[in-house]
Amino acid sequence: MAASEVLSQAAQKTAEVSSYTVDAVVTMTHPQEGSGKVQGRMLYQSKPQLAVDLTLDSADMGSQSLPGGARAVLQGDTVYIKVEALNNLVGATKPWIKVPLGEMGDSNQVNQVLTQIQQFDLGNMTKLVTASQDVQSVGNESVNGEDTTHYSGTFPVDVAVQQLPADKQEQAKEGLAELKDVKFDIWVAADGLPRKLALNGSKEGGTLDATLFFKGFNEPVAIEAPPADQVGELPKGKTN
Repeated sequence: MAASEVLSQAAQKTAEVSSYTVDAVVTMTHPQEGSGKVQGRMLYQSKPQLAVDLTLDSADMGSQSLPGGARAVLQGDTVYIKVEALNNLVGATKPWIKVPLGEMGDSNQVNQVLTQIQQFDLGNMTKLVTASQDVQSVGNESVNGEDTTHYSGTFPVDVAVQQLPADKQEQAKEGLAELKDVKFDIWVAADGLPRKLALNGSKEGGTLDATLFFKGFNEPVAIEAPPADQVGELPKGKTN
């Protein structure tokens, strides 16, 4: 099968995956905001309802650092966020803050965590690489003990972002730091699903280097909202 067909089938198959775990490391430099690194893991399930549990061990992006990392649990249309920096900023008294998704635009810290959820998303990331016109197989390699085929290529960001749902495109552009072309490597196992994805690119002083490992496809994951007595609301007017 042609390498481009493998990618297109992988994108279709990832859309059908109901759960997985991803470990990721993302390092970036930005001409204005300096350099940073995000490291963490995410549990994902699409059924019976969309739920995500994201843990950021470290999240330092130039002026937007999250000292002490962050944790976010998304269930349906509500996200629960535990960010020390945000709690200090808004004077929250509970460790977790509950925010309806419709109010997300108000808070930089909340938006930063949401951007990470999108960057760790298997479906989004696999769709991006289908925009490649030059992908080719570069051999067989083992990833975490599983046999995979390694594919390598590049994709133009503006075309790749158009593969995503309309409401995800702007955030993806920001996540890719307005890079022009991105080089990627993807390792696909015999079941047609990716086990590893690496992206790197640069433009006018900005760079992106991301590595994601995927596992636990369609295995049960436990994603639970934090206990109610640990959850407070995001105080109004204190969200920037």
